[in-house]
Amino acid sequence: MDELGFHRALYRPGLLLDVGAHDGAFTLPFAALPGSRVLAFEPLPSAYARLEAALAPCPPHVTLRRAALGDAPGEITLSVPVVKGVAQEQWASIAKGYAQHEGVEEQRHSVTVLTLDSLGLSDLTHVKLDAEGAEYEVLRGARETLTRCRPVLSVEIEERHRAGSTHAVPAFLDGLGYEGFWQQGGEWRPMASLDRHRLPKASPNPSVFEHIEDYIFVFYFLPREHAVAMLARMPPPPG
Repeated sequence: MDELGFHRALYRPGLLLDVGAHDGAFTLPFAALPGSRVLAFEPLPSAYARLEAALAPCPPHVTLRRAALGDAPGEITLSVPVVKGVAQEQWASIAKGYAQHEGVEEQRHSVTVLTLDSLGLSDLTHVKLDAEGAEYEVLRGARETLTRCRPVLSVEIEERHRAGSTHAVPAFLDGLGYEGFWQQGGEWRPMASLDRHRLPKASPNPSVFEHIEDYIFVFYFLPREHAVAMLARMPPPPG
């Protein structure tokens, strides 16, 4: 099951949050779910423009925000690596820069940062989070919302973006009463079974393009009080 399939399998009408919406690969299918409302955050100006165009005219149940989420409000620098003159937008990050890598230039954008808790959401049911290393800050700024609403989450966590993140992010969510899972061979496995030392490693340098077999970078989090029932709703692995 892929990340979108996870949200479809557990779909509950309410507000779906897309953090790091980029071109709308999740925003658009989220918006097509019956009874959904969607809130999408994308701070990179070029990606936000394409997201707007993809939804034009923007339906009333979808809200787009050209901003980043974090653990404190303000302004921050969004860094985009440029390799051979091409901006690698999928690596855009507020958590780190790329100038230290040989052969990599940088674009820098000043972007607005909000906390999710400042929005006072009451019916958040789903979160897709892809923040290129800033996942911990996004979740810290969402502590009250996660405690109140108990959404399900899919979070892209990569050590190449931030060392220690595959420990810190699950530990933070564990403290909020979430059970973490990852998938291998179509089977759901608890976070406790993740052997980080044996996971395939990806280069932190955006100029190095690698094909990595069985690279695990999407993790799933369910409210502990509903985890058993939610897992039972998942379709069995193929074959």
